[in-house]
Amino acid sequence: MSGTARSQLRLLARDPVLLVLLTVIALSIAVFVVYPLVKVFMASLHVNDVWTLDGYRELAERRLYRNALVNSLSVAALVGIISVAIGYVAAFVLTRLEVPGKTLLHYITILPIVSPPFVSAVSILFLFGFNGLVTRQLLGLNDFSIYGFHGVVISQVFTFAPIAYLSLRGVLASLSPTLEDAALNIGATRWQTFWKVTFPLSLPGIASAFLVVFIESMADFGNPLVLAGAAFPMLAPQAYLEITGSFNLSRGATLAIVLLIPSMTAFAIQRYYLAKRQYITVTGKPTASTSKIVSNPMKWLLYGIVSFFAVLVTAFYAVIIVGAFTQVWGFNYTPTLAHFRYVFDVGLDSVKDTLIVAIVSTPISGILGMLVAFLVVRRVFPGRTALEFGSILSFAVPGTVVGIGYILAFNAPPIILTGTLAILVLCFVFRYVPVGIQSGIAVLRQIDPSIEEAAQNLGANGLTTFRKVTLPLIAPAFFSGLVYAFVRAMTAISAAIFLVSANWNLMTVQILNQVGSGRLGVSAAFSVVVIVIVLIAIGIISFLINRWTRHTSMVRFQ
Repeated sequence: MSGTARSQLRLLARDPVLLVLLTVIALSIAVFVVYPLVKVFMASLHVNDVWTLDGYRELAERRLYRNALVNSLSVAALVGIISVAIGYVAAFVLTRLEVPGKTLLHYITILPIVSPPFVSAVSILFLFGFNGLVTRQLLGLNDFSIYGFHGVVISQVFTFAPIAYLSLRGVLASLSPTLEDAALNIGATRWQTFWKVTFPLSLPGIASAFLVVFIESMADFGNPLVLAGAAFPMLAPQAYLEITGSFNLSRGATLAIVLLIPSMTAFAIQRYYLAKRQYITVTGKPTASTSKIVSNPMKWLLYGIVSFFAVLVTAFYAVIIVGAFTQVWGFNYTPTLAHFRYVFDVGLDSVKDTLIVAIVSTPISGILGMLVAFLVVRRVFPGRTALEFGSILSFAVPGTVVGIGYILAFNAPPIILTGTLAILVLCFVFRYVPVGIQSGIAVLRQIDPSIEEAAQNLGANGLTTFRKVTLPLIAPAFFSGLVYAFVRAMTAISAAIFLVSANWNLMTVQILNQVGSGRLGVSAAFSVVVIVIVLIAIGIISFLINRWTRHTSMVRFQ
């Protein structure tokens, strides 16, 4: 051990509470993040009780698996391009142009983020399925099929374009319009100004948004499972079918590793390469972020594109709501409450289970995220970089891989958690804590550490300083992590579907099961219940954010 590491350990030893906390967090990350991934990798090499690479050779030789890889990569690339294009236009219009209804359009655009990720697939079946409102009722088509490449792309664009929009919104809002004005003043045309100034400055954000959508598309499980069909295999659902249908854990693990490689590569590029290629345009001088590079006709054309996407989002959710109150979609449109009666009768246990899992995992995830952010930013200790990487590793790992890893890791001694509440809570906590960690790190780096040093000089230990000083200062980041953790706990499917049991079931799994059984009305009713619960929870958390922020400000200035 180097002298620097020894001195760092001596400093930690002076605060035994913090040392114990750091040890517990590091061990937890090793057990619940790294260990499951190691088990997946080991299972992919262990075929018929023999250590071999035959599983990977079989994947390379069989057309089904080659097609699944090619299909997943092609869908992810196309969805990334289309989603970034829509997200960029929406972000540009809603941050740089003066148009009516910007707040309403913003909330409609991000609505898919707070709903189950495959609600779009259910909506597409309502609209374009064999008994769809558009295909069968309006156009009279009897042989049209929405299943396959086009169905998956449409559903994923609807699901992930809002993520690209949020990623690009901050980038475009921070661009100073004075740079565009300078280009216009020296004779550049509007197009030249956009292509030579605005677009290059936003290019790192565009690349980052594309990679985020690419990762999300590769990891997506629900939409392909509903819409891909047998003729269009994809990696995530294929790994699930190998385990649940063929009971072949080794092959499912091998497919999971193949799925992990492009996702991890894209994550590494996004995090470690693009993060270093940011262009600073904020000078500290107040400027109104209104762009002059768009002519009046072009402004209304772009506004029309954003409005059209918002109309599609509204239509998709309207169809879900109507479908939830319809007797039999495509045959009998009589209004009914039967689907909701089913949800709160037969499906009541899954509603309760989902709420329990979300309510238990959310505060744990939020507090853990802030603790890790505090340790990474405010403390120097051996292995700090490894702790940060391990804590955010699960964000880059597709949910299918996480689910398989938890089955392999916790289905046998020394740790048996299969079928319990604990396995679902632990999965959600360590899968979604990275967002809270990154939010906490970003805020902490903007806060002068001398505030915390003053508390420690007065005799407070590290944990007390974090609880009484740091946590109130980073309250917005803390609650952002809470919102994300709750939303994802309510809407997750890719990892959870491997971990549910007769004792603990989730509404998202129920939605998929109902779609598979052809009960679209019941699946729509479950979707409406999930969305309503999430919106209520976001409202409550937003209220608490404002209340705590006001309280903290009052205490600080008294």
